[in-house]
Amino acid sequence: MTVATPQVRRDRKKGSGVLGNTGLYIAVSVAAFLFLIPFYLIFRNALSTDPEITGENWKLLPSFQWGNISELFDDPTVEFAHSMWNSTVIAVLSTVGTLLFCSMAGYGLARIPYKHANKVFYAVLATLMVPTAVTFVPSFVLVSSLGWIDTYRGMIVPGLFSGFTCFLFRQYFLGFPKELEEAARVDGLGYWGAYWRIVVPNSLNFFAAIATITFISGWNAFLWPLVIGQDPNAWTVQVALSSFMTNQTVNFHLIFMATAISILPLVFVFLFLQRWLVQGIAQTGIKG
Repeated sequence: MTVATPQVRRDRKKGSGVLGNTGLYIAVSVAAFLFLIPFYLIFRNALSTDPEITGENWKLLPSFQWGNISELFDDPTVEFAHSMWNSTVIAVLSTVGTLLFCSMAGYGLARIPYKHANKVFYAVLATLMVPTAVTFVPSFVLVSSLGWIDTYRGMIVPGLFSGFTCFLFRQYFLGFPKELEEAARVDGLGYWGAYWRIVVPNSLNFFAAIATITFISGWNAFLWPLVIGQDPNAWTVQVALSSFMTNQTVNFHLIFMATAISILPLVFVFLFLQRWLVQGIAQTGIKG
């Protein structure tokens, strides 16, 4: 019976480690390839003609119809540039408002002593169990009675507070070091001063993660902007996309070009904030 020397055992471990890493790289590469296929199809069809998109003779590369870009923005029936601006304003203001209100609510539930704090927290959690369809009609009636149809207020204000986002902030603040806040109170700061001058500057990673998710959600919103933005001047980019498909015609090249342009802001936001997104999600504090 032969006994493997330490060197042989190290070589075996090294070999198994290399094989494991190779398999991991292959799996990640295949997953990345499958993930990128829809994006390839979007940009390929965006630079093609309708016959090239729907024809039987499939080509790997498009014919590079750069005129599709000018056709999209010159279309008199859809002001796509204005729709992009509307989506930008709504997504940015919704993100800022959600971060402000939900972070303050989460901090209050996590730090301010109040005998009914748990009851309020459970009430916030209970809102997560209510389907959106149940509150859709009452919200529309309220917005309509306030005269907010076709306005930014009607599209932004009803969604400024999120029970789930409040829950995430509360869980995160429960794990925030109390020593920093106690030092702030020694210096004479109250809850608001500790929140604004100590907690927020030391929680930028988490704020950036929530901001990324909220911005993407606001940008991709469709049903509520469709109902509230009845005038074409109030359309968001998602509503404008749907206008290229009617009962009579479907402008495939314009749909794909508009889709390609509309996802570029999301790609830039994600690439810029992806590091904070991963770190922030890891710091949600669900452990406590």
